[in-house]
Amino acid sequence: MSFANKTIVLTGASAGIGRTLAISLAQQDANLVLAARNQEALEQTITGCKNYPAKVIAVSTDVTQVEGCQHLIETAIATFGRIDVLINNAGIGMLTRFDEVTDISIFEQVMQVNYLGAVYCTHYALPYLKANRGLLVAVSSICGKTGVPTRTGYVASKHAMQGFFDTLRIELHSTGVDVLVVSPGFVATDIRQRALGADGKPLGKSPRDETQGNMSVDECVRQIIWAMERRKREHIMTLKGKAIPWAKLIVPGFVDRIVAATIRKTTSTQ
Repeated sequence: MSFANKTIVLTGASAGIGRTLAISLAQQDANLVLAARNQEALEQTITGCKNYPAKVIAVSTDVTQVEGCQHLIETAIATFGRIDVLINNAGIGMLTRFDEVTDISIFEQVMQVNYLGAVYCTHYALPYLKANRGLLVAVSSICGKTGVPTRTGYVASKHAMQGFFDTLRIELHSTGVDVLVVSPGFVATDIRQRALGADGKPLGKSPRDETQGNMSVDECVRQIIWAMERRKREHIMTLKGKAIPWAKLIVPGFVDRIVAATIRKTTSTQ
């Protein structure tokens, strides 16, 4: 799949994976519709794209709001007349043990952003994707494959995303629309600094030792684009991530211990 002159809607485009992905797609001459809540940060992403010939617009969007997602898709159609790819990348983290949670509403917040935001955008974009035999992309996580301590809400949202897009892929089998779920491991972004803590407020500082075991954002984006070009159904980015689904069938208790040990090892507060 070539992205030249294709219209791509990308949520969560204001930072991290989203910003780097936008700039990489701009290099390939795609028409980009970039969405995030922070308009100022979105403008910075557009500035990063302007060295390339892509046509880029920014649409301030809160994906937890149905009307906002509808407006995003309608703006893409009004501007470019078509949608070829929707990349559901908007996400928020949660880092706390469940028995330490004091603000239970964080579960609703995480589910709204990570799961329902993708559902809303997909709902409004799907007729246009069908018309162009397009591509749906869900940026999930290894957390969508297994339980991970201190991430109950985040893991639940990524499991929901995985299940939704796996089911949708089957439903769309005869339409020409392909569905890709990508599952990174730890990536060097600020998502853990922005993750919600037990009190429902952003942590401001990652509890994980960020100097250990992180994939670079550039490598993560390279792999996403590689999978998109091939219209793959799924791409798991790490060897450990690829082994987990198989190991859970045979030695589920061992997988639990390995995951718990990994979190302990890479968490500076342990």
